[in-house]
Amino acid sequence: MNRKIVTGALIALVVGVVVALFASPFVAAQALVRAARTGDAAGLERQVDFPAFRASLKSELNARAALEIRSRTKGDRGLAALGMLLAPSLVEGAVDNFVTPQGIAAMVRSGETPEPERPVPADDTPAAPKDKIHQSWAYRGINTFAVTLTRDDRPDDALVLIMERRTPFTWKLAGVDLTPDPMG
Repeated sequence: MNRKIVTGALIALVVGVVVALFASPFVAAQALVRAARTGDAAGLERQVDFPAFRASLKSELNARAALEIRSRTKGDRGLAALGMLLAPSLVEGAVDNFVTPQGIAAMVRSGETPEPERPVPADDTPAAPKDKIHQSWAYRGINTFAVTLTRDDRPDDALVLIMERRTPFTWKLAGVDLTPDPMG
């Protein structure tokens, strides 16, 4: 009888740990969105890996700027080279200045995708009504989780926030994915 109780307790413990591991990014994502919507800077500080998020946003915006420069210069190699030379320094300065708890909160509240010329919405950007931004979640790997925010008025312009596992049960916002959806 004791052996059955111990075995049952161990199975329950293992199942509980697996469920907690699976559910932890959902809990962290909701905490991030809640902190952003309420303007809880301390909560955002706990939920965001700012150096990793800045690096990810710079990389994504530089890639997006390069595509934009190529499409707008239409074969003018000199102008394209000048744009490619200047874009990274402009993006870096803008991202460093605007990626703050308030900037992240404004981005999540508005559901707007960052652009090279506007890395995050201004602090005074009005929040989109909660029911006008839809959330979806998906694992992208065992240690990577995507939170997709889609506005009703811009269904093709989703904001994809990337959360990464830091400890078995702790997740932090560490990046953004601005790659257009090939299916969309």
